[in-house]
Amino acid sequence: MTTELTERHCEPCEGGVPPLEGEELRDLREELGGGWEVVDGHHLSKRFEFEDFVAALEFTNRVGELAEEEGHHPLIHLTWGEATIDIWTHAIDGLSENDFILAAKVDRL
Repeated sequence: MTTELTERHCEPCEGGVPPLEGEELRDLREELGGGWEVVDGHHLSKRFEFEDFVAALEFTNRVGELAEEEGHHPLIHLTWGEATIDIWTHAIDGLSENDFILAAKVDRL
């Protein structure tokens, strides 16, 4: 039985493993909620919309707190009424299971 992505925790990645691709990448993408895109097989990206800058900033701060808890840090683009989250594993310059775990948890904020 597979544990839901939101029930898992990010594990430190020191590199030396290949980025996800093919069927494994597709399977993990299907576990995520809507809106997440796999961009060039390299990173996950999702745009979140809000009613104003303050709401977008509050969301960004919650993502930052989550990132610290998980030890896995996304690229966050913040502007009036929206935040875009890009996630990848820097140590392998591509996607790992950690990225999907963090994305699933971001969706729960």
